[in-house]
Order: sequence, then structure tokens, then C-alpha cells
Amino acid sequence: MFEGLSEKLEGALKSLSGKGRITELNIAESMREIRRALLDADVNYQVARDFTDRIKEKALGSDVLNSVAPGEQLVKIVYDELVHFLGGTYEEISFSTKPPTVILVAGLQGSGKTTFSAKLANYFKGQGKSPMLVAADVYRPAAVDQLKTLAESIEVPVFSLEDDSGVVQDPVRIAREAVQAARKQTRDILIIDTAGRLHVDEKMMTEVADIKSAVNPSEILFVVDAMTGQDAVNTAVEFNKQLNFDGVVLTKLDGDTRGGAALSIRTVVQKPIKFASTGEKLDALTPFYPDRMAQRILGMGDVVSLVEKAQEQFNQKEADSLQKKIRSESFDLEDFLDQLNRLKKMGSMKDLVGMIPGVGRHVKDLDIEDDAFIHIEAIIHSMTPEERHTPDVINGSRRRRIAYGAGVEIREVNQLLKQFRDMKKMMKTMTKLMGKGRAMDMASIMGGR
Repeated sequence: MFEGLSEKLEGALKSLSGKGRITELNIAESMREIRRALLDADVNYQVARDFTDRIKEKALGSDVLNSVAPGEQLVKIVYDELVHFLGGTYEEISFSTKPPTVILVAGLQGSGKTTFSAKLANYFKGQGKSPMLVAADVYRPAAVDQLKTLAESIEVPVFSLEDDSGVVQDPVRIAREAVQAARKQTRDILIIDTAGRLHVDEKMMTEVADIKSAVNPSEILFVVDAMTGQDAVNTAVEFNKQLNFDGVVLTKLDGDTRGGAALSIRTVVQKPIKFASTGEKLDALTPFYPDRMAQRILGMGDVVSLVEKAQEQFNQKEADSLQKKIRSESFDLEDFLDQLNRLKKMGSMKDLVGMIPGVGRHVKDLDIEDDAFIHIEAIIHSMTPEERHTPDVINGSRRRRIAYGAGVEIREVNQLLKQFRDMKKMMKTMTKLMGKGRAMDMASIMGGR
């Protein structure tokens, strides 16, 4: 989402990196470029002005003016201010000392509340929690069914109230009885999906405020569509006046939009951004770390998040087993297929590549499809167990059969087998160079050691 902002900030900073010294004149020029970059990204005008004023004040300090590398110093100042602008530090959800922890989800219609609620339940389930979802949106057609469908896919229960005439049209009653049900079922997290509207109106605000009074939530999260522009800021202000929410959730961060308005919310309402949501998959939800987002915006990558995603898929025991297979040359196509499946579970390929330092800005225009491995998977699935474990037995007739079964050309089968042989040689060479027992060999990196 922030590729345009990243590119323009990088250009503004580069204009100073080659200069021998920083002066008030070139600082003023760079601040104008940075302010223009922020405004072009739809950042609130006052927020952009305050941001550049703070950078200018620090950049004109004696430590920077007398530095041997003023350009690098300025990058550090911009990074620090960007982290501050985004919230400073990550703020976790406040858990209740007496279960269940009730989380009230609010926002406008179309902001992605229902999908986010399911993502949040999935997130907590992955942490060993026992969440329950509450279908309190009784107005939008099929909202209850949508939540139930999402919840079923992650095996999380949904509380809803229905009578002979259909869904009970009383969100406050639903929320109140859901708390009682969660206690009986020993559920420690209760996530209430409330109704949204096309715009802020008094009736909606009153209803959400009544739910808040009825269940006394531990956490109120305001969900905002990152693609809605300055309207997102105005909506956040109104919701905060009524609910005094605890945190913001940015959805659709994978969208092709400027995104600056969503980031302005943090400064305008003085509430932390707690989660960022990208894509429709229910595992596409990450805690919002200001320092990591600042690194990505400035093109520095996000290695920490990349490693964390890898650790979710590779544990130490599996990493050690993989390491032994590489060293003994028993790593086969079955193992390769397993690694591909784990890689796919880590998230969008373009997002993963964008987390690599120095690479993110170069992939913004590349078409990196998440189904890039489909043909490879089809080829391997068309092989017999013997062929997967011992690729050397694959002769000409076998290659024709495999290609036919996978629906690809024979040359694609040949290409995969050649790439696999080359990869095995490279992996073996790397493990030898790294040294036996070194923690930084390939398998250990994949395991996140």
C-alpha cells in the first residue's frame, strides 16, 4: 500500500545523502519534499506539517550539523519520527483477569468488521486461547451466516439468537447473553461483531454505546478500511467521541491506495493501531508494530516479521531433521513439496519478498502471483512415491507420463528436475561452508533459530 510514499521519501532523503553538510536551506527543501510526499499519500495536513517540523528541529541540531555523515543522520531522524508518528511501541490487547475477555468490534459498513472478527478469533486460537464469536449484526442481510461460515472454517463457535421469526433483532440482548454463554462454555475470549452503517448516524452510535454499557468490554476496537481516505479520520473521531475506543484496526492494507489517511488516525485520535489486516485469508492478520512498519515504508524491509512467519511453520525439531537430510543428500522431492506448502502458509508471496531489506521497493510493479507454484505442485503430485524419493529413475517415458498427468509440457518437467538437482548441490555446498553444527546453516534459518 505505501509504495508511493516509500518511493518519494526515499527520493527526498537521497537528495541529502550525497551532500557534504546539512544547511538550513537544503533541510528546508527536503522537508518540503517530505511534506509533499505525505500529503500525496493522503496524510492529514496538520499531521504532515507537525511531522516535518519535528524532523527539521532535530536535523538542525548541532549533532547532525557537525556529523561526518549528515545524510545518514537524517535518515535515522526520519525513521525515529516515523516510528513515533505510527505509535512508538506495539500495544497488546488488554485481557480481563476474569474470563471472558470481551472485545467489541465497531466500524462502518464495508470496513471489514466481520472478516476481521473471524481473523482475530483465528489469531487468538493460534495462541492457545479459546475464542467465541458473537453475531450482533442483525441488520445486514446474511451477516450472521457470513460469520458462521467463516467461524466454521477455523472451528470456532458462534453465538447468535434466533426465534420462530428468524434472527432476534436485539443486539444488546444478544451481546449480554453471549457473555453468559461464554462463561458456561469456559471460553476465555468473546469477540462481538457489531452492525455497521453506510455513514455515522445517531441510531448506530446509540446501539453500539448500549452494547458497551451492557457487557463492559475489556477492549473496543475500531475497524477502518485503509482505502477510504480522509473520511476514515473523520469517522474515527466520531466513534472515539462516543465509545472512547482502545485501538484501531487497519483493514485492506494490501489494496492499491495511498493509505496515509489511515495512518493519520493514530495522531488525530491518539489511539494505538493494534492490528493490520491484508487479504481475505483468515490468517492474514498481524499485530501492528510501528518500528517494523516504519522500516518497510523507508525501504528497510522487515526481517523480524519474516522470521516470525517462518517460525510459525518450522519448529526446531523439523529444522534439525531437514538439516540432516540436506547433509546426507536424502532431501527429495517429497521434502521439497512440503517446504513449498509451508512457504505458501506464510502469506502473500509479494508481501514476503517485500519484507527483505532493499527488495521491497523493487517488487511493487512485479506481478508475483500466490499460485506461482501450482505447476510445480502438479508435476510432483503426478509422480509415483519412488520417483519423488529417487528422481534419478525418471527416464524419458516417465517424463512424458508425468507431464501428461500434470497438464504441462515435458520441458517444464525437465526444468524442474534440473532446478531441483542444482538446488541440492547449492544446499549441500552451503552447509559445508557454514560448518557442521553452525546455527546459521540453511535448515536453522528456516527453523528460526
